[in-house]
Amino acid sequence: MTALSLNGVFTALVTPFTEDGSAIDFDAYRRLLETQIEAKVAGVVPCGTTGEAPTLTSAEQLELIRFTKRVVNNELPVIAGAGSNATSKSIDAAKAALEAGADAVMIVMPYYSKPSQAGMIRHIEQIAAAVSAPVVLYNIPGRSVVELSVASTVSVLASCPNVVAVKDATGGVSHCQELVSRVGDRVAVLSGDDPLTLPMMAVGATGVISVASNLYPKPLVQLVNSVRRGDFAAARREHFKLLPVFKALFEEPSPGPIKAALASQGFMHDSLRLPMLPVTEECRKRLLGVLKSYEEAASP
Repeated sequence: MTALSLNGVFTALVTPFTEDGSAIDFDAYRRLLETQIEAKVAGVVPCGTTGEAPTLTSAEQLELIRFTKRVVNNELPVIAGAGSNATSKSIDAAKAALEAGADAVMIVMPYYSKPSQAGMIRHIEQIAAAVSAPVVLYNIPGRSVVELSVASTVSVLASCPNVVAVKDATGGVSHCQELVSRVGDRVAVLSGDDPLTLPMMAVGATGVISVASNLYPKPLVQLVNSVRRGDFAAARREHFKLLPVFKALFEEPSPGPIKAALASQGFMHDSLRLPMLPVTEECRKRLLGVLKSYEEAASP
């Protein structure tokens, strides 16, 4: 299994579409990736929630992973979203993602099916056994309904040596701190919520899989690096400057706001695939006002 450093900012990449949403806009995607490389993020995560993975065909997902790998050219690790609510489909997707060039796979807890803790454990164990690459668990009960408990995570880690990290999007710090206290020496815990990056890192998380870093990768890297070197005063300053941005990016369902923000800066079309919609005009106005205030405050 290839070693994978899981410290820092990992960007949950959006998937830019052409104006009518019928195809991936690879020119815009290349520009986005180049900003991530320039900002020295720790890695990139295509085909996740922010990348609208459920609306992508299997062929599009593999094309996106191959393209990502070509552009980053081993400068950044690529952690590809590959989970679904069916174990066999997740195994096939994970294998295909790795064959397409991903360095690791991220496996979301099964949505809609609503399995028990025992079912989630078996799901993860079978996927992890089917691949030799690192596996990142994605715990997001707000979208998948189910939450992998700390006790179940510990059970998974006992039998799956290639499970190396948990993206904790449970919406609070309690799950993170309990997990770190029990198995922090064995598994990396990454914040799955931008506003909780600093609080989670304060109790032992190693970084964040970030939505906001699509737009502001350098400030997010500065925030995380400040924590890593123990400069919490600098981290708090950056955190509180970014906090209104974090909130604005989730005022309406993601990735609508982050795509609106990127479109406002000329990165890509503000196009999503149904059932996701662009933000309302009211949300857009508030969002752009927040971004303007942040950028004015951040400028020297």
